[in-house]
Amino acid sequence: METKRAQEILQSPEKIDVGFEGVPVWIDSVDEQSKTARVHTMDNPTERKTVALSELKELEHH
Repeated sequence: METKRAQEILQSPEKIDVGFEGVPVWIDSVDEQSKTARVHTMDNPTERKTVALSELKELEHH
């Protein structure tokens, strides 16, 4: 995922589904310098991790 798109998702008033390793996640913050994002899963909001933006995928709505 591009940094710009991750920022747009973070600031969007709508819920945009994002996945990390096939698991839906919520973006908490984006670090443009390191091209990483802090994310947490929907199931476990207290477990946050830092992941490479390149590993995040925008999920299609079905």
